[in-house]
Amino acid sequence: MRVKIIGSAAGGGFPQWNCNYRLSRAARTGTPGVHPRTQSSIAASADGTGWVLFNASPDIRQQIAQTPELQPAAEAPLRSTPIRAVVLTNADIDHIAGLLSLRERQPFAVYASAQVLATLEANSIFSVLDPAIVPRRLLAPMGELAICDAGSHETGVVVDVFPVPGKIALYLEQSGDPRADFSSDTGDTIGVRITGAGSHGAVFYIPGCACIDAALRTRLADAACLLFDGTVYTDDEMIAASVGQKTGARMGHIAISGEAGSIAGLADVKMGRRIFVHINNTNPVLDENSAEQAAVKAAGWEVASDGMEMDF
Repeated sequence: MRVKIIGSAAGGGFPQWNCNYRLSRAARTGTPGVHPRTQSSIAASADGTGWVLFNASPDIRQQIAQTPELQPAAEAPLRSTPIRAVVLTNADIDHIAGLLSLRERQPFAVYASAQVLATLEANSIFSVLDPAIVPRRLLAPMGELAICDAGSHETGVVVDVFPVPGKIALYLEQSGDPRADFSSDTGDTIGVRITGAGSHGAVFYIPGCACIDAALRTRLADAACLLFDGTVYTDDEMIAASVGQKTGARMGHIAISGEAGSIAGLADVKMGRRIFVHINNTNPVLDENSAEQAAVKAAGWEVASDGMEMDF
């Protein structure tokens, strides 16, 4: 099993188009140790030929251009792609908008929870992906599923889907009652365990998570690799940076640091590699020379970058 991180930033990417915070300025000017990143997505392949995307970000065209494995092979037909399927972990803009860039009547399959499929169905713009060519398939709330291409041929990639504490997409929020926007067990936000025949261990991909509970800790025990929500380093990070009024918790993202953070919450869970993904443009770990990235590394974690690859 090969897994590539093709997008390691949170929504808006890094630098975000309208962000003038110090980190975005540093990325634009080429400051050493501060590298641009595209929006959240990974790709997995069991055979090195066909690939399954996990989330389709607005940067998908750029990500394909930067990833030769996702481009048509030289000997392939005039219209072709090695992308066999797309698995969606929620309905956030940074995870579904890229589907609109895959509209040239190319067969692949879309997998998502009932809530996310309903969101796609309710927005007519997604009808540019003709269901007769791009079938939409249900990810059950729990359980293992072999991912197949549009023609129902197995890709060799197998996922085990599970709900994680999180919230619905921002544009679906009910402004009258913020508490109604959060859900931990209905599939608005899911995590996936990725494996396949012949792979050595499983990779967990959880780009959005509001908190770490006992069930999640148990599930992650002995994972070969965890790609986990690294949106913010501190809960009030965006407020302190004067670029927003929401905490990480209000956005449905657990902070990296602190007693209630992900480093502390998973410190005694045995697993292989631990990598933070979905990193917001205000997160100081984006600076390789920062004390925050040093603290992350000292705790046994890595900070994802676009193009990072792992084999299992």
